[in-house]
Amino acid sequence: MTERQRESRKRRANGNGTVYQRSDGRWVARAYVLMPDGTTVRRDYYATNEKAANRKLVEAMSRSHQGIPAEATGWTVERFLLYWLEHVVRPARKPKTHQGYGVVVRVHLIPQLGRKKLHLLTGVDVRQFLARLRSTCLCCLHGVDGRRPEGERKCCAIGRCCERVPSDRLVQQVHSVLRNALQAAVREELLARNVAKLVQVSAPTYEVNRGVGVAEARRLRAVVEHDRFYALYVLALYVGLRRGELLGLRWEDLDLDAGLLEVRRSLQRVDGQLQAVTPKTRTSRRTVPLVGVCVDALKDHRERQGRERQLAGTAWVDSGHVFTSRTGTPVEPDNLRRSWYPIREAAGLNGVRFHDLRHSCVTLLLELGTPPHIVRDIVGHSDIDVTMTIYAHASLEEKRAALRRLDERLQ
Repeated sequence: MTERQRESRKRRANGNGTVYQRSDGRWVARAYVLMPDGTTVRRDYYATNEKAANRKLVEAMSRSHQGIPAEATGWTVERFLLYWLEHVVRPARKPKTHQGYGVVVRVHLIPQLGRKKLHLLTGVDVRQFLARLRSTCLCCLHGVDGRRPEGERKCCAIGRCCERVPSDRLVQQVHSVLRNALQAAVREELLARNVAKLVQVSAPTYEVNRGVGVAEARRLRAVVEHDRFYALYVLALYVGLRRGELLGLRWEDLDLDAGLLEVRRSLQRVDGQLQAVTPKTRTSRRTVPLVGVCVDALKDHRERQGRERQLAGTAWVDSGHVFTSRTGTPVEPDNLRRSWYPIREAAGLNGVRFHDLRHSCVTLLLELGTPPHIVRDIVGHSDIDVTMTIYAHASLEEKRAALRRLDERLQ
């Protein structure tokens, strides 16, 4: 050991740490620091010169004296995200949620942040990542144009980037997944703080389709009157059930004599399999009264299903579902979506999605003066703010009528 190295290892006062130079020339700052679990451990910090090592020692000791724990090392962002998906999200969240988080993690987070050390991730890293995401062409990222037949490629695969950048909603979703994951790392005592919370992301502007009006709803009913899923469309329009809730209905959920329907599950395709999952939110599990047109439609549908059962014979699968294929199996959600397209065209509702029938139910109930808390309970919103903020927007005619009434009052 050289004289300089011996000098550098002079004993400091207890608890003040040590700075010394190794035989390879690197400098080490050694200190006992506070960990997230409240214990104190010895931690080494490396530097290229004595001044930098002393600075790291002072910073580490200062954080510990302020009660700020040091982060656990050894975890990369990728390693923790995969751990979080498997051991935190999967046991606690719905399969569809786990699947959605997994897509964000694998497509956006791991490629950009995965190699970073978890404890070294900063707010600047998160901010720069989100800035890159906002300017990333999704067509290039996912190879959309490249998957088209060679003669049909028209943009990114032939050098003409279409610049299809992410929506504000997607950026918010990616940030939300990262924020939730890092918060779990704080709870697991791997991080002292959640740096994703330091980055503000603007909330997207929700533009919810108000659905169809009264005249359009009547036209739709006329078009689907003889459709084998007439009862399904009636329930979507009159009760505002979600697609998965409709396809998850079983006959045991209905009391047609009392005119009651209980929403207990939702049918979804997750990881390639149809699964019956609990409803979207706590308030999504609900009991809804049925008006006469709904009861009559369901009774007719039950008779129709009985005839289909007889025609199918031994090929019939007794799944217990209200809405099934012609052999009794549950209906694929995507098949329902595809069957909606010719119906909406016949009804002159081009551009209207099946989910917009739910919006129609909410909007029409509010226009009739139904108290928002009753609308919330009928359609199963998680919070009355959803009902009011997203749906309760006055149309131009409603605004004109309100101002006309004010004008009359002031005359």
